[in-house]
Amino acid sequence: MKKLIIVLLIGFLGWKGYGKYQAYTLAANGTVAEAGESGPGGGLWKKPSAAAPTFTCDGRIYCSQMTSCEEATYFLKNCPGVKMDGNHDGVPCEQQWCH
Repeated sequence: MKKLIIVLLIGFLGWKGYGKYQAYTLAANGTVAEAGESGPGGGLWKKPSAAAPTFTCDGRIYCSQMTSCEEATYFLKNCPGVKMDGNHDGVPCEQQWCH
C-alpha cells in the first residue's frame, strides 16, 4: 500500500510538473491567450498564429528547387531570372507544385 501511494504521488507530481513546463513553453512561444479566452479543456490557450513564411531571393530559379506553391509564387513575383512559368500564365510550377 505504501509503494502504491509513493508511485501515485510521483505520477501526480510528474503530471503537474509537465503541465507547468508546457505552460512555460507555450508562454515563451507567445501562445498564451488573454484573460477571459478559453480553449479546449477550459484552459487559457489559443492556437499559435500562423506566421507568414518569409522567402528571400537566393538564386534558386527552378521548380525543382522550391518546396511549395507559395514559395514558387513568391519567387516568380519577386525574383529576377526565374524559370518557373513556361507558358507565361502567371502560375509557377504547374506540374510540380501549383496544380
